[in-house]
Amino acid sequence: MEEFEVSDASKKTKTIYISTIFSITLVLLMLGMLGLILVHAKNLSNYVKENIVLNIILDEGAKEADVLQFQKELNANPAIKNTQYVNKEVAAKNLTQDLGEDFVNFLGYNPLLSTVDVYLKADYANNKSIDALKAQIGQSPVVKEVIYQSSLIDMVNQNINTISLIILGFAVILLVISIALINNTIRLAIYSQRFLIKSMQLVGATKSFIRKPFVLVAALHGLISAIIAVILLLGILYYAQKQIPEIIILKNYTEFGFVLIFLVAVGIFITAICTALAVNKYLRLKIYDLYR
Repeated sequence: MEEFEVSDASKKTKTIYISTIFSITLVLLMLGMLGLILVHAKNLSNYVKENIVLNIILDEGAKEADVLQFQKELNANPAIKNTQYVNKEVAAKNLTQDLGEDFVNFLGYNPLLSTVDVYLKADYANNKSIDALKAQIGQSPVVKEVIYQSSLIDMVNQNINTISLIILGFAVILLVISIALINNTIRLAIYSQRFLIKSMQLVGATKSFIRKPFVLVAALHGLISAIIAVILLLGILYYAQKQIPEIIILKNYTEFGFVLIFLVAVGIFITAICTALAVNKYLRLKIYDLYR
């Protein structure tokens, strides 16, 4: 009979431990995904800004050698990340592919002009810097016109700032919720062992002696949960990269490693602290309060 009771209690304890690990893993997984978004927000912002195109329309009479020299000067500018020269023949070919018909044969001539597409560095992707660059570029004799959408630049910068604040606020809220969920999960797990805690105290065990094994087991559960969350996070990112190859642009191994270390630290620290607090609660309770 005693063996049956011990076996039944052991099974219940294992079930509680498994459910605790599962719950903490899910919380850490969500926290890890948001953490990756948060630390890569700057990279994402730079990626968007550096894909804004400044179109330089070249003069029709400009010589090829002069254009190439002009492009070389642009590439040397500290505000410019890279440039792409598109001559009128290539431009016509690209437009023909977009339209699905040869407009040059229909018109009898090619009305397009050669252009240089300029991609700016993220720090210079604002209207003030672009206006100064536009004035400088416009002085070149090979340039006919410089075109960019100032309203688009403003909208991109405003939206990026707004989204960054929303993500930061959401991260703080989720961190608080995560701590609360982990704390409640651990309190429920410790609640099932409140009689064991009180029994150990009644036979003369010190509070630190009683608390230590619970904290160590909780820290181990936190570590296991963090490792599982990291594995799941890697799997999700691997799948996402297969579906969206461009996501590799946002990859930064240093920042990614920081998020993984953060998950492990949070898993161990929060579970250990919450367990210590929960155990202390039952150590302070009177025997008759355990049945409430």
